[in-house]
Amino acid sequence: MESTSNDGASTTRRRLSWDDRHAQLLDAFRDLVRTHDMDDVTLARVAARAGVTKPVAYDHFGDRSGLLSEAYRSFEAHQRDALLEALAQAPRDLAAVSALVAEAYIGCCIAEGIELAAVVSALSGSATLNALRSEAELAYLEICREALEPFTGPLDPAPLSAIVGAGDALARNAMSGSMTTARACETLAVVIRAIALASAVPGARPGRAT
Repeated sequence: MESTSNDGASTTRRRLSWDDRHAQLLDAFRDLVRTHDMDDVTLARVAARAGVTKPVAYDHFGDRSGLLSEAYRSFEAHQRDALLEALAQAPRDLAAVSALVAEAYIGCCIAEGIELAAVVSALSGSATLNALRSEAELAYLEICREALEPFTGPLDPAPLSAIVGAGDALARNAMSGSMTTARACETLAVVIRAIALASAVPGARPGRAT
């Protein structure tokens, strides 16, 4: 095992698989974002926090832009995982599915609000952020579509993007304290159900009653 320094402290660097090391570096990044200005969060600092040398961090992310992109993808993947975990509870109707989607969305936004906001701000105005957002939104809404269609019939995917806009706005209200988390979830659930019903392909028959 190899020792290295972490902000002056002696740390033992464990041998990890590529995926585990990648996850460890992203965790170190999140820790730094909570306690440092974003401009001060560099690959070198991330490496030090993780207890590895700088070349290891550069090998994983290439540069700071690569680190930010991977951090954003990690946040979005966690949000999708949270949704899938919630949906595994096998809800029985449209209202229940809508409520689970809402609770998962708001809960994840609140849990990761500070770190995600910092990453989005750092990537703001870049083509990279637009591409990442589009990629993440499509993947998330595909899960929503598959969860909702048994109760609505086939859905036009385009209007479903309103779920993300409403979810982000309500999550911001909850984080600012202008409304409670419970109220934000309840409101988003109503919005999701309304969007799903409005997005149903005319003439299509749902697999189950709403």
